[in-house]
Amino acid sequence: MRSVVLVELPTYENILPLASGYLQAMAAHDPEVGPAYSFRIVSRPVSLPREEILAGLLELDADVYTFSCYIWNMRLVRWLLDRLRQERPESRFLLGGPQVMNHAATYLADKPENVYVCNGEGEHTFVELLRRLAADTRELSAVPGLSYWHDSDLRTTLPAPRIKDLMEIPSPFLTGVFDDQSYSFAIMETNRGCPFSCSFCYWGAATNDKVHKFEGDRIKDELTWISEHGATGIFIADANWGLSPRDVELTHHIVECGKRTGYPLVVHMAAAKNKPERMAEITEIFVKGGMMVTQPISLQTLDAGTLATVDRQNIRKETYISLQQQLRDKQISSYVELIWPLPGETYESFKDGLTSLCRSYADTIIVYPQLLLHNTPMHSQRELHGLVTEEVPSEVAEAEVVVGTRWVSREECRQGYWLNYAVHSLYNMRALFLLSGYLDATGVIAYGDFFADVARYFQSRTDNEVCRFFAESTAQLANYDLLNSGKTAHFTLSSLRSEFDALLADYVRAQPWWEDPLAREAFELDLLSRPYIYREPFRAPEYDFTEAVVKGTDDKQSVLVEVSAPMTRLLTDRELLPAGADSADARTTVRIDHRARQKMPYMPQRSLEHNANYCQGMVLRFREVLPTWRVVEG
Repeated sequence: MRSVVLVELPTYENILPLASGYLQAMAAHDPEVGPAYSFRIVSRPVSLPREEILAGLLELDADVYTFSCYIWNMRLVRWLLDRLRQERPESRFLLGGPQVMNHAATYLADKPENVYVCNGEGEHTFVELLRRLAADTRELSAVPGLSYWHDSDLRTTLPAPRIKDLMEIPSPFLTGVFDDQSYSFAIMETNRGCPFSCSFCYWGAATNDKVHKFEGDRIKDELTWISEHGATGIFIADANWGLSPRDVELTHHIVECGKRTGYPLVVHMAAAKNKPERMAEITEIFVKGGMMVTQPISLQTLDAGTLATVDRQNIRKETYISLQQQLRDKQISSYVELIWPLPGETYESFKDGLTSLCRSYADTIIVYPQLLLHNTPMHSQRELHGLVTEEVPSEVAEAEVVVGTRWVSREECRQGYWLNYAVHSLYNMRALFLLSGYLDATGVIAYGDFFADVARYFQSRTDNEVCRFFAESTAQLANYDLLNSGKTAHFTLSSLRSEFDALLADYVRAQPWWEDPLAREAFELDLLSRPYIYREPFRAPEYDFTEAVVKGTDDKQSVLVEVSAPMTRLLTDRELLPAGADSADARTTVRIDHRARQKMPYMPQRSLEHNANYCQGMVLRFREVLPTWRVVEG
């Protein structure tokens, strides 16, 4: 019997390898292929030493190795493939995934005749390839969706038709593929496809037609399996969760499973952008069911010209403002997603978009750097949009980051990265949340201009450890890594908290508006109310308060502070105190309570990456760590 090893190299540990599970389930249940092969899935995080991963794969000595290839693991895959070919020249290798499909000329450049590239959905291609290999034939023309070298000729077969009846694929959950393993984080699909065609995205560009669905009863059974096998988290890998009315029913099923077994604890999803009311309903069901969840709002840009350039339509501004208000009223976390720099976006339009979002009281604003992804329309539009790219310096990833366009120079792109660090630390992490809101509302300086000014100050302060982290991340394009914002949260809210307080104090004292006592009071309250992302006691900032009167603390997790009547009105406007709290002209005493909700204790023995992973999850669910405010009577 021949052996197949299916290799997954995810970014995090203990993630369920869904893609390989589908391949194994499909092949193992084929009456001809199944009996001819044994199958084993090997999933190793990219953070492991590559020599260790290689040694494990060599020990298995498989006849066929498959690799799931993405931007985050492609350099590692290429290194492993090179070593495996040297040590196992008789083995065959199949590369699949969005990074390699339709790019065989690049990844098979040295003309190997034992390495193949799958161009599209992999299930049928994989089964047919194994069928041919079992017959010991080099004739692979009947294998759909395959690129390979034969007699010094790079051949590509006809594309495999999309799988319209997804029930053709046996469930890896229900057929025992995953039974012998324990996974902390499960990935699952309820459908495939995307009806949209945004030029920066592979998802819609690859399918851009009808969404094909798995049957509802099967999905419920798979969700039950995930729950009963103790997965603490689920990522629903649909392009638009909430697009279908049945997603509400499936959400209820996840909650029911969680009440029965205690799992999952967290649910992540890619939300449908044009069904905001349904998504709000889904998120509320999860939250009421005790699951940590947040509502993503994928806007990518607020500039109308940019939206037209990238072939995208957003929900109306009034709709997402209303949606955010509904979520805030129900104390449900949300975050708005943007991409910088999309074709058509300028530094000024980007800055204006940030101002608009802050004025709409967006909970959290997440800005992703623009990646030039294979198999997207934008990949073939380099000259049209004047795209300038750089590859991330990495032995693991093969990410190509857009660092300039027809509308944005390299320097402006870099300034946009610094602007994002200012927004993330000052607005998202609440370092200058009240102060920036006060200055914007009084017309002193708009949000975007304020953040840009602080960003320039950060660039001048490389003597500060936080600013050095920003500078190094910008220079090395490390902001493409999702954990980068988690590291920012870890540094500014925990390990370098005092240093960051001092940095902020140095900045505000040098500004012309510092003569305004309300600006000083807003800054002082920002210092006292900056959240703690880990479960830890309140620590009084090392700062001489002049406007807010700190009355001490009556426990280890809150602080009592007396504020002026105008500040009480500002706190009411910012929805931190209830309506009516601002009715008196006298000073008011409030309690800022940092009590733990869903927070975990800080574990210094863990790696920075481990703690950043936790922090990144909390950044997306930031209402779980925000302090509560209330008026203290008497």
